Amino acid sequence: MKKTFAGLLAFLTALFLFGCGSSPAQPKEAQKEIYISAAASMADAVNEIKADYEKKHPDVVIRTNYAGSGTLMNQIIEGSPADLFISASDKQMDTLAKKQLIDGDSRVELLKNELVLIVPKASSLELSSFQDAAGENVTKIAIADPASVPVGQYSEKLFEKMGIWDQVKQKMVMSQDVRQSLDWVASGNVQCAPVYRTDAAIEKDRVRIVAVAPQGINQGIFYPLAILKKSGEKAGVRDFYQYLKSPEAQKVYEKYGFVVKKNLPASPHHTGETGRYYYFMG
Repeated sequence: MKKTFAGLLAFLTALFLFGCGSSPAQPKEAQKEIYISAAASMADAVNEIKADYEKKHPDVVIRTNYAGSGTLMNQIIEGSPADLFISASDKQMDTLAKKQLIDGDSRVELLKNELVLIVPKASSLELSSFQDAAGENVTKIAIADPASVPVGQYSEKLFEKMGIWDQVKQKMVMSQDVRQSLDWVASGNVQCAPVYRTDAAIEKDRVRIVAVAPQGINQGIFYPLAILKKSGEKAGVRDFYQYLKSPEAQKVYEKYGFVVKKNLPASPHHTGETGRYYYFMG
């Protein structure tokens, strides 16, 4: 009788728990992973924006990849994970657009930068212009690979316009990206280097700016942002894309010395002629 009563009690207890809606715990939703490839000069700004965004969206993890824009472009072409791309030049973004790898409607010119010439903080070299890089006193100048890195391409273009590229390239120590050039100057391994103003600001205690490139060169240093075509419908990508254009993100860019393009619209339209973008709302 006792066994029967105990069994009945256990049955009624289980029935009660089931009736109250008790059920096995549901597995926690997997975190969304978003991959962004950005020019090396963007690393500090994007890292801060990423941290802010992840704090507000604990269900999202942002995976970052920083390198020269040409390297990143090739990685994307070869199929490396990337949902968003920020290039330091229109050239690499144009290549991806021609290969139909980006969502053209998402492409915007996000930022602007400037090319400057830096030397170690304690340098005794008397340099006051880019032309001085061709002088006899300079024997080592770091230049990011002109074949694939925008800052190297801008540098080569500038020195060619000045008619001194042949002299400069004989002294060139080729770096893999702008951050490596910056580090070589800061550590005193080279005497000078053309870098972005934003990079020089990061190492202001170890390097100093001795010259700013002419306006004609600096007018063209834009940073386009776009969503990769295959990632357009991926969870979280468009929201993070919007955050990269938000006032909160713009404050971070400005903190690191970038010139921000204000009031970025939702849909840019390429003219197909000048490499510039005209924007239309909607």
